[in-house]
Amino acid sequence: MIRVAQVAPNIFPIPPEHHGGTERVIHDLGTALRSLGVDITLFAPSDSATDLPRIGDYPSLSALEGRHGRVAPGVPAALDALQLEALRRTLDGFDIVHCHGEFAHAALLGDRRRHSLTTVHWRVDELDRALFFSGFPDLPVAAISAAQEAGIPASNRAGVVHHGIDRDRYALRTRPGGHVAFVGRMTDQKRPDTAIRVARAAGLPIRLGGTIDVGNPDYFDSRVRPLLGDDATYLGPVDDARKGDLLGGARALLFPIDWPEPFGLVMIEAMACGTPVVAWNRGSVPEIVEDGVTGFIVSSEAEAVDALGRIGRLDRAHIRRRFEARFTAERMAADYLALYRRLLAA
Repeated sequence: MIRVAQVAPNIFPIPPEHHGGTERVIHDLGTALRSLGVDITLFAPSDSATDLPRIGDYPSLSALEGRHGRVAPGVPAALDALQLEALRRTLDGFDIVHCHGEFAHAALLGDRRRHSLTTVHWRVDELDRALFFSGFPDLPVAAISAAQEAGIPASNRAGVVHHGIDRDRYALRTRPGGHVAFVGRMTDQKRPDTAIRVARAAGLPIRLGGTIDVGNPDYFDSRVRPLLGDDATYLGPVDDARKGDLLGGARALLFPIDWPEPFGLVMIEAMACGTPVVAWNRGSVPEIVEDGVTGFIVSSEAEAVDALGRIGRLDRAHIRRRFEARFTAERMAADYLALYRRLLAA
């Protein structure tokens, strides 16, 4: 039996209550790996509500902020250091260490790096990642899309594993309502303002769910709130149940990203409901959306409006089948297990 440490970030509990795609993926991955016979230990915050074996005596950053308000800038680094100390004390108990954060763990692992795997859940084309990769050319890194892998040095590339989710979290809805949906952080990377303009131009009401981005808090008030109205409703953060209702009841999901999206978990959550996706042609989108099958890939607001006019031609039951074939947690876990075995064999 392979013994694997899954090392999560310390921002949100595992699984997350609302926002937190990375934490959701980590929980689904650990659960699916356990079903494959892998001995899993999760390193995660103490406020996590998972049934996976867990190590971690300190709360998440979000819990501390809920308790104390805005915390000092050094708190995230302190939480990471405390987590890595717990990992250091137990390191000999694992065959593979799979880290879902970045930076400090690479130095801690030392010559164990060859039996580790790092998944970066963010863009990799910025200076901090370039410095990181240059200093640890022997660190195996799993990309979450081919688009992301293109920015990872060849010496670090361990393979591409697309995300997956629990196949039963969301159910097929064959009779949607009249609205379109947007789910994501209220930020300029995700462009909810563009989604509102497209829906309005198509004559369709839109419902938006998601958190106001802590890194860009003024964006919602300056760019999104002025566009809200009877045909554009902001629901706030949505948990799994509310997200299922929002996505499943939607004619389409609008995904008007304005950055090199490394994956885009909400696209496969929509597909799990049978809901087609209208997504901008950036980052991972061409790998996730099958144009004319599970949605439409567009390059402008005008193209998105046209796509919404054709959305009824897509078969929602077939979209659900494509989700089951490509984006379940079981498939994701099998792909990661193959990478673990390859690393151990090497």
